[in-house]
Formats: sequence, structure tokens, C-alpha cells
Amino acid sequence: MPSETPGTDPGRHLIRYSGHAPFSPEVVVRAAGTSVFTEGGRELLDFTSGQMSAILGHSHPAIVSTVREQVAHLDHLHSGMLSPPVVELARRLAGTLPEPLDRTLLLTTGAEANEAAVRMAKLVTGRHEIVSFARSWHGMTQAAANATYSAGRKGYGPAAPGNFALPVPDRHRPSVVGADGELDWRRQLDLGFEMIDAQSVGSLAACLVEPILSSGGVVELPPGYLAALAHKCRERGMLLILDEAQTGLCRTGDWYAFQHDGVVPDILTLSKTLGAGLPLAAVVTGAEIERRAHERGFLFFTTHVNDPLPAAVGNTVLDILVRDRLDERARRLGAALRDGLDELARRHGVVGDVRGRGLLLGMELVGDDVLGDGGADRLGAAVTRRCYELGLHMNIVQLPGMGGIFRIAPPLTASDEEIARGVAVLDEALADAARDL
Repeated sequence: MPSETPGTDPGRHLIRYSGHAPFSPEVVVRAAGTSVFTEGGRELLDFTSGQMSAILGHSHPAIVSTVREQVAHLDHLHSGMLSPPVVELARRLAGTLPEPLDRTLLLTTGAEANEAAVRMAKLVTGRHEIVSFARSWHGMTQAAANATYSAGRKGYGPAAPGNFALPVPDRHRPSVVGADGELDWRRQLDLGFEMIDAQSVGSLAACLVEPILSSGGVVELPPGYLAALAHKCRERGMLLILDEAQTGLCRTGDWYAFQHDGVVPDILTLSKTLGAGLPLAAVVTGAEIERRAHERGFLFFTTHVNDPLPAAVGNTVLDILVRDRLDERARRLGAALRDGLDELARRHGVVGDVRGRGLLLGMELVGDDVLGDGGADRLGAAVTRRCYELGLHMNIVQLPGMGGIFRIAPPLTASDEEIARGVAVLDEALADAARDL
């Protein structure tokens, strides 16, 4: 086949799938550790861990070895068959989780896991209504997309009936405040469920939320919120489903973000971090819910359910997380990164807030007062471009009515020097972009 003509658009034969966001301007040909390398020979420090997934960095030697060995031995089976890697991963996941979470279904993506979890909740409860946050992102498949409110709702026809949005307890942009002017999340939660109860037809099945909203602007739930939400669910006979696609497996400094709040969900979904960049997801629940689902004929039979190859990778991921104590490392590196971002906030007036936990941090830009309507969005785009030019890949979340929010999630294996280098590049990019605008 002839090679591409120099200067042509490498994406011209591809369907554009990111809304109005363009593809990256350069083709990436290699990745290793915390860096990706372009066709033109440029190195980019990866502060998004790929798609918030590569918690062990890129091309980790142990992952490479596992893939090579497993694909040569046992790669894919009929979906009704079990294999040692699948049995082992299910057993080991149960060992990392509190009771009663000890039953696992292995799938490929976060959307697929959330789809299966919602399907299970509806079957077990005999109900159909689902509650999720008003800035949620749970995936692009049917039930997951119906529970996603941050983007992608317009133009696709009616959503499934029985999906309700719950206000986001955003302390930086509070919608309900107390006498002190701070977020009154208890009152907000009460009002949210008053509205849901008024709209419900009496068929509330589950509440599906992230412990830290990532695509929703890196919003960490206030202390006590998750426990109060779980209580609201119990009052109504709903199941609590926690989507830990981005927060699970040590990224926030705990093995699971829900442990920080002392709350155990009825159903847990994992993805991104479980495969460390490879397509692996899981639905985890307790024996009683699994039994009731099975008795009612729970069906989620897919081509790659419980595949041995990704399951073997998942086992290697757990090996490395335990061996290298990456929960502790995420806390230490996260504290260093947070200190660096806080210093940027003190020196750059365009930084309005720094938030998050462990190595999942957000930095919100402001600028509408100085640059006019949409100024923060323009500034965010300019900072992102300048970071790219300086050798740092960053991700900006832009939501209606909000400024640009950088979602910062380097690999847990990043070095202290790489964390410091990323902060230094961001420092320079903020100064350059603010001056040029």
C-alpha cells in the first residue's frame, strides 16, 4: 500500500467522535512510561494517563510480558467457558473489597459495566427509574448514556423514561448555600430528592454516581455526602451503584474512593484503571444481589465477557499495585502535585480553584471578568495548546456555564521529576496564554 502523502490529514478517513473537539494534531507512534512520542519525534509528558486509564504508565514491562505470554497460551474463549485468569481475578478482587462485594462479572469498557449494573439493578428491584448527577458521565451505550448528563444528550431523540438528574454538590460553584455562604449540601440533597420523588412513578431502582465526578469537573463529594446519599437510597428501596472507572484501584490514594467515606455500594463498577489501559471492566456485587439476579434470569452474554487475556492483565495490575504500594505512592505524589498546583493558583489570577484527591486533581480557570463571556473557555483552549507545544498533554473539561477545568491524572508510576516538570510547563503555559489573550 502507498504511504500517506506528507501534509495530508491523517484523520480524513475516520469518523469524528468527540463532538466539536479535533483530533490531536500529530500521530502518536510510541508510548513508554509517562511519555508518548509523535511521528515527528516529539515527546509529550502524558498527564492524562491515556484516557485516564494507564495508571502504570505506558508499556509497563510486566504488562507487556503478561500479554505476550497469555496471548500465546490462551487468548479468547466461548463466553460460557471459564479460565484460570478469570477465576483468579474474581477471587482477588473480592479480597480487595469489603463484604459483601464478592461476585464479579468481567467485561471490556466502563459503559458496558454500567450498562450491566443498571440492567441488574432493574431486574433485581423490579423497577426502572435511575438517578444520576446532573454533570455525570457513565458511557455512551443506552442505559449508560441515559444516565449521562454532562454531554451528548441533544439530537438523538428521546431518552428512556425514568431517568432523573440530581444536583451536583459543587463547593466551588454552590447552587444552595447556608448562612455562611458555603454550600449547604444537605439541603441541596433534600431538595434534589424532593424533586425526584415528585417526578417518580414509584419505580426508583438505583442511583448511579461517581465518588469524584471526573468529566463533571473533578468534583469531590463533600464529607458525609455519600453516606447521606446511601441513606436516601435505602429509604426508597433503591440500590446504590458506584462508578469507579477513574477513581478505583489506588488513583485517589485509597484502593477505592468509596473507602474514604466508609460507604459500601450495592454494586461497584470498575474499568479504565483495572486494565491499566487495556479493555477490561468489572461489575462487582454481593452474593444476595447476584442470587436474586440469577433467579430472575439475568442475561448479559457478550462476545468478550470473562475473556482470559484481559483478565490476566488485570491480575498483573493487582500484583503491581500491591508490590509497589501504589496507593501510598498516589497519596505522596498527589500531595506534591497539589502543592505545585496550589502555588500556581497563588501566582496566576486566572486559576480559580484546585481540587480533587490523590492523583486525580482538577484546576479550574476563570477569566470571564477579564476576557468577557467565554473568556475562561478561550483561555483553557489556549493553555492546552501551549502545554502541547511545550511537551505536556493536558485535558480540559468545558461544561456549559463553567470555566475550563483541567483534569490532571498522571500515571501512579510517574517520577517526582516528571510531576515537577509537568507543573513547570503548566506554569509557563498559563503565563504565555494569559499574556497573549
